[in-house]
Amino acid sequence: MNGQPLIQVSDFEGPLDLLLHLIKTNEMDIYDIRISTITSQYLTYLHQMQLVRLDVAGEYFVMAANLMAIKAKLLLPKPQSVAPVDEDEPADPREELVNQLLEYQRYKQAAQALKQRALERQQHFTRPAMAVPESVELTVAPGIKPVDLQTALVRLMQRATLAKPVTQSVHQEHFTIKRQMTTILQRLKGTTAPVAFEQLLVAHPVMEEVVTTFLAVLELARQRQVQLQQAGRLAPLQVNFLQMEGRFSTDVASSTD
Repeated sequence: MNGQPLIQVSDFEGPLDLLLHLIKTNEMDIYDIRISTITSQYLTYLHQMQLVRLDVAGEYFVMAANLMAIKAKLLLPKPQSVAPVDEDEPADPREELVNQLLEYQRYKQAAQALKQRALERQQHFTRPAMAVPESVELTVAPGIKPVDLQTALVRLMQRATLAKPVTQSVHQEHFTIKRQMTTILQRLKGTTAPVAFEQLLVAHPVMEEVVTTFLAVLELARQRQVQLQQAGRLAPLQVNFLQMEGRFSTDVASSTD
């Protein structure tokens, strides 16, 4: 063996990609390339490519000629004349090649970073946008006006205030619209007849329960899961469960607390 690394015949993206591979394999400093070694290995690789296929791109031969030209310049003795030096010509013949390699390396690293992001993005799945109707009307029986619902709520709040005991134990209860919606649906699914709003409350409801339950009923009406009926302004508010399977979901997981 001549001490040179074994070069496997494989496809590269171009001559600069091949040069970076050779520099990395030989553990060279990209700013101090051993042109003689790199040129020899590059020509060996080029010869291997010609042995296995005939479609070697012309840019590989252009780079080979460039490497041999740089090698020749480095072998020439430095002139001892005092003639003015051409400022456009680099002092090191390898300088232009090094700049090309550095620029190509930056683009290659950026491409690898984008490829990695694309692979990571494939591991994420987003839910498509949900269609939101422009307007949703409350499912309220004809003849019932907002003022009727307001009157019924005030009457229920007054009832809760009057039923409130003078002394009571201090305890913490937390009522949410979501929880009340679930409770109401479970209560209504057990019967086919309308249920009075008062029957959805406990015997002595607190103000928080009355208000939260009332808002839960309105939300269910907005979702068209229940229908509200009231014979008159002072008549009890009736809640009727709508048997509309396949059209409206009874899942209240996305409701607002």
